Amino acid sequence: MSDVFEAGTFLVDKPVGASSFYMVRKVRNALGMKKVGHAGTLDPFATGLLIISAGRPATKMISQIQAGEKEYLATLRLGVETTTLDPEGDVVATSPVGTLSAAEIEDCLEKFRGQQEQIPPIYSALKHKGKPLYHYARKGIEIIKPPRTVTISCLERVDGDEVLTDDCPELHIRVVCSKGTYIRTLGADIGRVLGCGAYLTALRRTRSGCFHVRDSVDGSLLEGEGALELLMEKVLSPSDVLNLLQ
Repeated sequence: MSDVFEAGTFLVDKPVGASSFYMVRKVRNALGMKKVGHAGTLDPFATGLLIISAGRPATKMISQIQAGEKEYLATLRLGVETTTLDPEGDVVATSPVGTLSAAEIEDCLEKFRGQQEQIPPIYSALKHKGKPLYHYARKGIEIIKPPRTVTISCLERVDGDEVLTDDCPELHIRVVCSKGTYIRTLGADIGRVLGCGAYLTALRRTRSGCFHVRDSVDGSLLEGEGALELLMEKVLSPSDVLNLLQ
């Protein structure tokens, strides 16, 4: 296949439970190519758009692809905090949610719209002395990176105007943000401002720049023998990607 196919980019809808590297490996195996990389990690618990490029003419465009704003759908479980700010960590605190009105929740969300400083989570792929932060965190060593400037251009509820309580503690939001924004951190910060804590129970990336998950290949189907055909049906050539980025 590598003699025929030189380079291309694939939009993959990553299933829950799979790591980003695992999906890269599936694409690499299907294509029979070594030069394969992705344009922005998705945690294993998350789903949605993972952009994977293969072949040097495509992989050298990854930094351009990554630069676009991202869009997510996220579910926050109020009243519970975890070590990793997501379902993969241990519960470290629980608090009553009480009764949170739609107005109180809107006032909280308003505080996080626009440009702000965000501290990356200690469980992240950011590097410190050549190793990701989660490498240290798993050993009980907390490496605190300096805050980074991020922009949240849209932050809104997508679950209506329901009052949230201990019996109904989930907040569903849509986020449009700049590259480098951690939705896990945003979720934990929202929980802190609401006074009850929170962690992310679900996260789905629906868009990255001009690329949308609706145009993607179902990543759960890349396990079978038909993976190559599925990928090639929706491959974007380097010129296709360049035209989309302009």
